[in-house]
Amino acid sequence: MTTKSVLDRATTNTELDGVSADIGLLIIRVVFGALLAVHGTQKLFGWFSGPGWNANAEGFDFMGYNPGKFFGTLAGLCELGGGLLLALGLLTPLASAIVLGTMINAINSMWSLGLFGKDTYEMPLLFAVIGAGFAFTGAGKFSLDHGRSWQRHGFVWGAGAVVVAVVAAVLTLILKWAL
Repeated sequence: MTTKSVLDRATTNTELDGVSADIGLLIIRVVFGALLAVHGTQKLFGWFSGPGWNANAEGFDFMGYNPGKFFGTLAGLCELGGGLLLALGLLTPLASAIVLGTMINAINSMWSLGLFGKDTYEMPLLFAVIGAGFAFTGAGKFSLDHGRSWQRHGFVWGAGAVVVAVVAAVLTLILKWAL
């Protein structure tokens, strides 16, 4: 048996093969976006066993993001809004930039705790990578962006979203240090 004949039997050729990547993007996008949105509601409203707005603001004050009410609200809104936009597949490059910029700041605030262990920057790094990935791939066929005049994806849009995210994150860090 040749390698080619083994490979021929290992692949499929159905009508659904053309959308399998889009189904994968849909699953990752919806689950990831919903989980990130939940993190935002924890910060803003105390839902899902979250700290709520006041405790979140105190936490941001403690991390040096003063005023904590401003920065904590900004983080919660970015997680909620960016997560919902990604879950829906709407304005994907913008959603990706929001997620990545927010996670860069989360990574910065947790950097001294290391990558692995309790309350480290492992999860924000994972969220940042997924957000950046969607900037390049787009949301896929099963999204509100698909086929619309505003649909954008590809290298230029992905790179642009990453640049916007880094600039926004750096500006936020400058504000943190200046205030």
